[in-house]
Amino acid sequence: MDAAELRRIAALEMQARRLLPTFAPEVLGEAQAQSVPAEQGDIRDERSRLWFSIDNDDTRDLDQLSWAEALPNGAVRLAVAIADVDVRVRQGGAVDSHAAVNTTSVYTAAGVFPMLPTVLSNDRTSLHEGEERLAVVVDMQIGREGEVADATIYRAMVCNQAKLAYDSVAAWLDDPNASAPAAVAASAALQAQLRLHDQVAGSLRRWRHQRGALNVMTAQARPVFVDDQLVDLRADPKNRAKELIADLMIAANGATARFLTQQGQPSLRRVLQEPRRWDRLVKLAAMHGASLPPAPDALALDRFLADRRVAEPANFADLSLSVVKLLGSGAYAAVSADAPPAGHFGLAVNDYAHSTAPNRRYVDLVTQRLLKAALAARSTPYTLEQLDAIAQHCTLQEDNASTVERRVLKAAAAFLLQDRIGDTFDAVVTGVTPKGTFVRITSPLVEGRVVSGFEGLDVGDTVKVTLKSVDIGQRFIDFAAAR
Repeated sequence: MDAAELRRIAALEMQARRLLPTFAPEVLGEAQAQSVPAEQGDIRDERSRLWFSIDNDDTRDLDQLSWAEALPNGAVRLAVAIADVDVRVRQGGAVDSHAAVNTTSVYTAAGVFPMLPTVLSNDRTSLHEGEERLAVVVDMQIGREGEVADATIYRAMVCNQAKLAYDSVAAWLDDPNASAPAAVAASAALQAQLRLHDQVAGSLRRWRHQRGALNVMTAQARPVFVDDQLVDLRADPKNRAKELIADLMIAANGATARFLTQQGQPSLRRVLQEPRRWDRLVKLAAMHGASLPPAPDALALDRFLADRRVAEPANFADLSLSVVKLLGSGAYAAVSADAPPAGHFGLAVNDYAHSTAPNRRYVDLVTQRLLKAALAARSTPYTLEQLDAIAQHCTLQEDNASTVERRVLKAAAAFLLQDRIGDTFDAVVTGVTPKGTFVRITSPLVEGRVVSGFEGLDVGDTVKVTLKSVDIGQRFIDFAAAR
């Protein structure tokens, strides 16, 4: 199977779920013609800061930069600059309307179907190295214990001084004697920035874990092509640099939510209030010789996960996947400024607003417009009722995008497995639903349905399965549990 065939499959899957795989001519035309209007208001000149990005090697849609400085008494000033996408995407225009339908970039084994035309997301609204760009900056003071003690938000002109990649940065942070990325090796100041970022990310993470943020380690499947032919689906696990950026973004998203509340603005929040299946989490812990209380308790769950990470490191990824599945997915919600906090169980934070990826998520673009209106003392660009409709649609489309990603991955895996009928695999149960019982194998990294021998299985169980059949067209991978 070549990349073009897999992309055709992905486009069909998107169309089946009312996602747009291509841009209409009027969308592309507006994106190409869009220019930056004359900007009004307070825009700071922050171009001289040592801003840098860390993302995948091949990422072109760079949404955020950061820099930090040590303060007295162990505190750290941490600034996250978020690409000003709104300045080139007019609310209600053709580009905005397309983004409002899909609501997210769709990341498939066939490649990325971007939310915005690439002339914007990969170029004019991307924070490329050496390019001056408008940004919305979340400027935070992080206390020595990892708490966000203070935050201000402002607009600024910034410039990315170094585009770095997750894997090479993680390798250097894990072993400072290892070869550093070229830009890092050439700059003592950038080396100091990375070490300070790593330090503050660790303190942010510890602060959240003390309040119940979950210590999980999951992996996504990454397609491997040789001469344009699919040859494998391999795990692309978390690493130290990915966790670093995630910690910074969680802090910035929380500060954004609190700022909008302080300004009396309605907002969109990401919420996950209680686990979907706490009863099964209790049983899962018991299977590992641990106990959890009968009522949801984030701190107790994180302690269990931390113990398992040390005791069974080889199996921790499977356990993490089971826990994530049992927690359930979050949702978007519109809230007024005087609404009580809407928490996120898995992150152990209240008032969490997605804001740091406006090139890739529509919720973040809407939040950016709310922020800029508040900074300019303008009335809100969206009513609470409009935000509620956006929240519901974004939740729906995010689920649809996940389904597309999963089905394209199954098509790819079915192709790779078609000559392995009868082979036996180690698997972990990832889902038990009215539609069936599902397991994940690791080589290739994919989920399939158990069509026989599934009685009594539940999420988190480990089991040996035999491959019974595959169907590329129907996206089926069927197993029998070996009992």
